[in-house]
Amino acid sequence: MVEIRMVQLDVDAAAVREAADLLSPDERRRAGRFAGARDRRRFIVARASLRRCIGSILGVRPGMIEFGYGAHGKPRLAGRHAGTALRFNVSHCNDIAALAFATGCEVGVDIEAVRDVPDAEAITGRFGSAAERRAWRSLAARDRLRGFFNWWTRKEAFVKARGGGLSIPLNAFDVSFAPGAPAQLLRIADATADEPEWSLGAFVPGPGLVGAFAECPMEAAAIDARN
Repeated sequence: MVEIRMVQLDVDAAAVREAADLLSPDERRRAGRFAGARDRRRFIVARASLRRCIGSILGVRPGMIEFGYGAHGKPRLAGRHAGTALRFNVSHCNDIAALAFATGCEVGVDIEAVRDVPDAEAITGRFGSAAERRAWRSLAARDRLRGFFNWWTRKEAFVKARGGGLSIPLNAFDVSFAPGAPAQLLRIADATADEPEWSLGAFVPGPGLVGAFAECPMEAAAIDARN
């Protein structure tokens, strides 16, 4: 089961200071690399929220959690908790973060704000598969904007779940994206015999937002619980 927690990132100065106290030296250095104060604060709050959630799940103090990173930057638990079955992923959009958690399977999550994208057709044409390009052209004009963000978030969630980053071509797998249709992973070009049957889910992170998550074959559920 996937649990998704929504976190508000724009908080008062006292809450930011409290959040910063939970971060590791490496996380503080990463926060310091942000040129803008707003982005720096949001990073601090998101990381502290992630620590608090993991700490609650594992029954440990948030400040004791250690993180490592895969070859393509996907975060994971390290140190004394490296052997646990908990997996997690994070996505930010403006002042909202989605934190996804799963036990015993990899998970990826992505959220986006629905907004005008003048080159949406060019993007789907360049990065979509042949089948997805045909599906895009079959959408009614009124459905294309929402369809584009369904497509993008589902692609991103799957790539993040697999941990391959930009090494996974977006046209190497197909997803459903028609508004109102279930979120589905339709094809994986490089799937091997032992490839797990990844599944996709969709959720609504908040007004004007679209969200998707990808996971291994377990019962899927999304919880929209704003902290």
